[in-house]
Amino acid sequence: MSDKTFLALAAALGYSISTVLIKQYSLNFAYLPAVLLVAVLVGTIAAEVFLLRQVNLALAYVAIIATETVLVLCYSFAIGEGLTRQEMAGAVFVLVGIALVSF
Repeated sequence: MSDKTFLALAAALGYSISTVLIKQYSLNFAYLPAVLLVAVLVGTIAAEVFLLRQVNLALAYVAIIATETVLVLCYSFAIGEGLTRQEMAGAVFVLVGIALVSF
């Protein structure tokens, strides 16, 4: 795995974890999710900055958003918040659009 791939995955994973922490914080106002959220976002920003030094913005954005979208959808299904058919169709359109833009 190249540095670029690792950094893109790290940024996407960081944004996905941030989404999970925001969800947890919205359910229960506790300090731990908020502190973890800040720490994860600092690491995510660092990964994205290093990635942007190696690739152009458009490529980095597409790679991060596509990976983050898939990870958040998987988490959504794992906690029992499935999608309606209309929402699923929208998600498919977004992923297909990202794939079309990236090639």
